[in-house]
Amino acid sequence: DEVIIFEPFYDAYVPDVVMAGGVPRYVRMYPPSALSPQPSALILHPPSLSWRFDPDELAAAFSPRTRLLLLNTPHNPTGKVFTPEELAQIAALCIEHDVLVLADEVYDQLVFAPARHTPIATLPGMWERTLTVNSTGKTFSLTGWKVGYAVGPANLSAALRSAHQWITFATATPFQAAMAVALERAAERGYYGQLRAEYAERRDMLAGVLAGAGFPTLPVEGSYFIMADISQAGFASDADFCRWLTSEVGVAAIPPSAFYADRPEHPQGVSGSHKGLPLLARFCFAKRLETLQAAAVRLEAIRTRGAS
Repeated sequence: DEVIIFEPFYDAYVPDVVMAGGVPRYVRMYPPSALSPQPSALILHPPSLSWRFDPDELAAAFSPRTRLLLLNTPHNPTGKVFTPEELAQIAALCIEHDVLVLADEVYDQLVFAPARHTPIATLPGMWERTLTVNSTGKTFSLTGWKVGYAVGPANLSAALRSAHQWITFATATPFQAAMAVALERAAERGYYGQLRAEYAERRDMLAGVLAGAGFPTLPVEGSYFIMADISQAGFASDADFCRWLTSEVGVAAIPPSAFYADRPEHPQGVSGSHKGLPLLARFCFAKRLETLQAAAVRLEAIRTRGAS
């Protein structure tokens, strides 16, 4: 059985699929061409301000063995929010090939205007084939509590619960009760709007600091991750850059090559990029303001490789 996964992807997806006996099929997403240093990328793909996939490549990924498509929106690590048009393309193919969708929507409350989150389960013909998973830990900044939930039709929910019984079994009851109250009261107390405003402030702060350090950032439509273009930093790979940044500058970042199926130690391509994509680094702005301010002091000293 095959599972379609958009690439780059949250790193737990592939091991989960493989451990279940599935075969991953990858569909590449391309970064915003407005920030791409590669002329070829602008020719092959229309100009875009968001990450995007090629509809033809998505259609080609479906086969008689395809059983599931894994959709993460808002997306980690790119910060992309899939548009209604993109979701309609995905839905049409899943219906045509009778494929289920596992929708990871844990960042659904972290969407920044003008982007809007549309659950794929709300599209015609998709409720009965979609299992949507979410995380109160992401929504309420309590990831250590590990309280999630899933929504879907009875047959898919029953299958999930049968597996859950023998894998996780249960989580702490007081945490579940607390999260139930939080979900009931969050909207009426204006929590979600406050959450987005606070994260937007952090996003803009970090984006400004990174741009000032010579690392222009890609647009963030959702989640609390931001990608920075490091192609001018003089490193052979994103892993080399992130290792240097952590050890020499004292600021942690994740190399996006970790979120691709093919992870060469030194990716080859244009300017040493991963398969022709621009060199990027992923930063997280889900931090206290004082932590981001401390990082800003260190990042502001960077102008060229080795400066500190």
